[in-house]
Amino acid sequence: MGKSPMETDVVVVGSGVAGLSAALEAALAGARVIVFEKQAALGGTSNFFEGVFAVGSAMQKQKYIAYTSDQAFRNFMEYNHWRVDARLVRTLINRSADTIDWLQALGVEFVEVTINMPDAPRTYHVVNGRGQSVVEALAQKAKRMGVVIRTSSPVKEIRKGTKGLSGVVAEMDGNDTDVACEAVVIASGGYANNPEWIEKYTGLELGKTVTAMGNTGKMGDGIRMAWAMGAAPEGMGVLHLIRVAPFGPEFPFMNSVECAAIQPVLWVDPRGERFCDEGIAYYDTSLGNVNSRYRQGYTFCLFDDTIKEYFMEKGGFRGMGQVVPPGSKLKDLDEQVERFLALNSPEFFGADSVEELARKMEVEPQVLKATVDRYNTFCVQGYDEEFAKNREFLLPLRGPRFYAAKARTCFLGTLGGIKINHKAEAVDHYGTPIAGLYAAGLDAGGLHAESYSMRDTSGITSAFAINSGRLAGENAARYLRHLREARQSS
Repeated sequence: MGKSPMETDVVVVGSGVAGLSAALEAALAGARVIVFEKQAALGGTSNFFEGVFAVGSAMQKQKYIAYTSDQAFRNFMEYNHWRVDARLVRTLINRSADTIDWLQALGVEFVEVTINMPDAPRTYHVVNGRGQSVVEALAQKAKRMGVVIRTSSPVKEIRKGTKGLSGVVAEMDGNDTDVACEAVVIASGGYANNPEWIEKYTGLELGKTVTAMGNTGKMGDGIRMAWAMGAAPEGMGVLHLIRVAPFGPEFPFMNSVECAAIQPVLWVDPRGERFCDEGIAYYDTSLGNVNSRYRQGYTFCLFDDTIKEYFMEKGGFRGMGQVVPPGSKLKDLDEQVERFLALNSPEFFGADSVEELARKMEVEPQVLKATVDRYNTFCVQGYDEEFAKNREFLLPLRGPRFYAAKARTCFLGTLGGIKINHKAEAVDHYGTPIAGLYAAGLDAGGLHAESYSMRDTSGITSAFAINSGRLAGENAARYLRHLREARQSS
């Protein structure tokens, strides 16, 4: 048995925006709430997002953005081939505008509504101060509402009662403590750091063929506990894949070499052969998907001095989030190239010929030379016979120096685990709710089919976390009211 028993109405597992939104909504509805956070600080990966998806917000109306919730719903479902939970998607989209208002009332400032890929509707509500400002606003309001937030306090088990759950076991100050409650919200952030689960559900090897970025200690604890309570799995194996070049602790965050490497110039696989239309550079999901086909865990991005000068003088085609907008001139690119080459890193190479570059890449020189020559022919004729790339991006590699950045297959998080319904209730294989159990954010499945759904829905992950958290908190409080009313009437 645990020590120092405690009692509350709702326990929230995790303090990202999903967990904090759930805690705040439950508290606003009159419930007593305790949030348990495994790490020493609040927020986890929620601290780093740039924007939130919404349709029909006041900001959009002010700019005459006519994209509707019906259009967003249809586009989202078609993108996912109707393999996702339609009621859940519809609920998320319909609530999205209200959630922007809700966050603004808490003091969150949105600086603009924009897009982060070509020809997409402007659904991306950019946050001043990134996700950290949202975490802080939610936590401050939750504390004012009486929510208790415990850091460095992992939840280890959900206890079953005769008619549902009866509480949790949480580690506090080194002791396992019984916490009685009648509702639990799982929002622990997925399983990005669990090598066994990553290999089991994706076939990829964590740290070898795929690398988790920005995640710490995410072992799927919440998912495991929900499954033990009878919840069904959903969405296991779906990753928020991206492609990063060059990758490693020796390279500063969002540097000019990385920006040059991700431009749609010439990319080759580990054999030195071209493998896609590099114009997909604008779409992180497509990038991550095509890169993950190579079990070496990487491909390469190539450019030369001429292209380097182009990016310095005219700017890159695509940007890097809101930090480096599209068209930004990479004025320090020459300096950073030399600095990175001096590191002698196996992630970035330079050479005076394509053949020499190939040897440093550990690629057959004749293969890479043939690839570059064929690509240059496409550039001269203005037509890509292999993959029909936009001619605007057909920049030839002439030298005199050539560069290659190793592009690693990475991911920002896992995108599923617990099957939920449109009320954020955890459900079994047949859709029957598990009494008192809810899930939100990256622990919940049903939103993404086989890939991160980014087309037309920029900021969907943060939006899902906040909205599913709100749903979980509201419905947990409603469940408690029904329990009390039933007891009073019996």
